Amino acid sequence: MSALKQLPNYFEFYDLPIQFSPDLNAVKTKFYAFSKKYHPDFYANESDEKQQEVLDLSTLNNKAYQVLSNPQKRLKYVLELKGIVETDEGYQLPQSFLMEMMDVNEALMDLEFEPDAEKLNQVNQDVNAIEHQLEKELTSLTAKFDSDAEDADKILLAIKDLFYRQKYINRIRERLPKV
Repeated sequence: MSALKQLPNYFEFYDLPIQFSPDLNAVKTKFYAFSKKYHPDFYANESDEKQQEVLDLSTLNNKAYQVLSNPQKRLKYVLELKGIVETDEGYQLPQSFLMEMMDVNEALMDLEFEPDAEKLNQVNQDVNAIEHQLEKELTSLTAKFDSDAEDADKILLAIKDLFYRQKYINRIRERLPKV
C-alpha cells in the first residue's frame, strides 16, 4: 500500500475559499499575477535553490489554474481535497442506477450487431436526458455546498455519488456510435 500523497491546496495558494464554483475572475487574476511573480526568467541570477523554488511555484500556479478553471477537474479535485473521492476507488453505484444503465448497455450491444439509426437516436436521447438530470442535481448540490450549507458532509457524499454516475455516463457516451 502506497503512502497517501498530500494534495496541494490550490484554493489556499490563490487565497480563495474551497468551492465547486469559485470566482473565475479571481482565479484568472491570481494566475496572471503569479505568472509574472514566479516567472523563472526573473530569477536567472539567483541561487540554484531559489531558482528551483520559483520553478516549483510556477508549476504549482499552472496546475492550480488548469484545475480550478476546468469544471470537471475542479469537481474531482474538491472531492479529493475533502477526502471524499480517492484515486482508483472502487465506488459502488446504487442498484437502481445500474439497472437503468443495464437497459442502455443492452441497447448499445444490440446496436453493435444491428445498426439502427432510429434506435441509436433513442439511446442518444436517453443518455442526454440522464446527463441533463445529473447535471441539474449536481448544480443544485454544489451551489448548496458553496453557500456554506450545514450538512456539508451529507452534501459531499451526494455529490460524490453524482460524480461517479457522471463518470459512468461518460464511459457510455464514449461507446455510443457517432451519429
